[in-house]
Amino acid sequence: MIAAKIASTKTAPKFYELKAQNAAGDEILFDQFKGKTVLIINTATRCGLSSQFKQLEKLHNTYQAKGLTILGFPCNQFMSQEPETNETMEASCLFKFGVTFQMMSKIKVNGPNAHPVFKYLKNELSELFGSRIKWNFTKFLITNEGMPFRRYGPYTQPNALERDIKKLVLRKKKS
Repeated sequence: MIAAKIASTKTAPKFYELKAQNAAGDEILFDQFKGKTVLIINTATRCGLSSQFKQLEKLHNTYQAKGLTILGFPCNQFMSQEPETNETMEASCLFKFGVTFQMMSKIKVNGPNAHPVFKYLKNELSELFGSRIKWNFTKFLITNEGMPFRRYGPYTQPNALERDIKKLVLRKKKS
């Protein structure tokens, strides 16, 4: 499993100050995720790694009731592998992959127009060779206190995150 450093800064409230639009264009305020473990992924429906959607959905079904929220952020920055519109992308994820977790509006993850959520996460959890997102299906796990916990590379299969997710959702029950 490829994982970057665990964030050590005390910036939990910053995560809860973030917001983004869902695929329907409704604003989602991240303060609604207080007390939840959050998994954020940049996605693409036509990527060779799109089979990960099924594993992400399995994690969603297994841990949603225990406090896990999954947010998929479609991105077309990598070889135009997310050509769908916001309207068709959500339906495509449902019909092709069975996705029922929250899909967000299409965004950029790198460059001057990178979405604030990814600017924040990349700053908090940079990799050994920098903070830039290298490909689709980079994953970020956030604790139930809003602390960025770990970053996983695109080739890390979602089921490999289960141990960390269990640890975080069980920690919630103990607090």
